[in-house]
Amino acid sequence: MTFAVPLAVAALAASAAYAGADTTFTPALTKFTDFLEGSGGKIITVLSLAGGLIGLASGRFSLGQVAVPVGVGIGVGTGVPIVTSVVTAVI
Repeated sequence: MTFAVPLAVAALAASAAYAGADTTFTPALTKFTDFLEGSGGKIITVLSLAGGLIGLASGRFSLGQVAVPVGVGIGVGTGVPIVTSVVTAVI
C-alpha cells in the first residue's frame, strides 16, 4: 500500500515521451560532425599518415603502418555519415 499511492500518482502525472524529439545534444553533435567531416578529419588523417611514415623511416616495415592511415582516412571520411544514419534509423 505504501508504494501503490505514489505509483498511481506518478502514472497519472506522466506524459508521453517521443523518441528523437529531444534536441539537447544537437548543437554538440553538429559541431563534432562538422569538425570530423571538415578540417579536423583531414588533420587526424594527416597525423596518422605522418605516424606511419615515421614508422617506415625507422626501418621497421609493417603492413599496419600503411593500412592504419588508410583506414583512418576512410573511417573519418565515410564513418561519420554512416554512424549518423544508423543512429538516426535505430532511434
